[in-house]
Amino acid sequence: MNISHQFKQCYLSPAKALTLAVLFSHASFCVAQDLEPRSYTNIPIGMNFLVVGAAHSEGDLSPAPSAPIENADLTINAGVIGYAHTFALAGRSSKIDMTASRICYKGSADFQGEQVSADRCGYGDPNIRLSWNFYGAPALKPQDFAAWQQGVVVGTSLQLTLPIGSYDKDKLINSGANRWVFRPGIGMSHRLGDWYYDLVASVRFYGDNDEYFNNVELKQEPQYTMQGHLIYIFNRGHWLSLNANFYFGGETQKNNIDSLDSQENSRFGLTYSAPINRSNSIKLYASTGVVTQVGSDFDTIGAVWQYIF
Repeated sequence: MNISHQFKQCYLSPAKALTLAVLFSHASFCVAQDLEPRSYTNIPIGMNFLVVGAAHSEGDLSPAPSAPIENADLTINAGVIGYAHTFALAGRSSKIDMTASRICYKGSADFQGEQVSADRCGYGDPNIRLSWNFYGAPALKPQDFAAWQQGVVVGTSLQLTLPIGSYDKDKLINSGANRWVFRPGIGMSHRLGDWYYDLVASVRFYGDNDEYFNNVELKQEPQYTMQGHLIYIFNRGHWLSLNANFYFGGETQKNNIDSLDSQENSRFGLTYSAPINRSNSIKLYASTGVVTQVGSDFDTIGAVWQYIF
């Protein structure tokens, strides 16, 4: 039996952490599992960034907390491309970034007592995000940025997920989610010598999916995420980050009936960034589930290449 018509949607929610040395945090599979070191740090204005990345995730990965499946064993491979531009807003550094993704998934699960499988690809829902560091991050051109010393930086952001990815209402697993997602966030970073630490909080507000599988209307409560990162700076653009998060909430309703699938999950990861030359850098990352109440007991590895122009 092919799972193409039986699985619920899972969409790549790629993260987009922009810094001078590396633009994007790694791509995250499913909802609210982001680990985004250096999301709120000052960067020079008037710069453009192009990013290409790949990610691989496998394990007991539930496509969504309310999917009617058991013993899921999925492998997901994704390619991500992104662009960002930095500019001044009210005298402070800001950026706008956007990403698009191509996702391939393969695996099996138990559905209504029968083992089913899936193997196909699709396009994820694209993301657009505006970020503004409103405290401690003056808007500086690259030639002035080298002499600037960071203390405490505080910023805010708003990310919008557009429901235009691959979606088929007759299938339970889709690369797109067929719903809008609004994600406001706030965060801070602080440098102490060769060390940084970041603290980030965000919430996702979900639109309704009126064309969910089997003619069901799908609703979801807000989901809250908290992140912390401890980063050691070897030299400019060369750093290592220890990452952890905790996310909770997000209970779904099908035709106004509670699914009792509220999440309380946590992930742990490492990120390593290294410059290649003045215009190019590369980042490697890995993460795993450490508290896996619902659908987070999987491992992810990935790599990102960035070009600055």
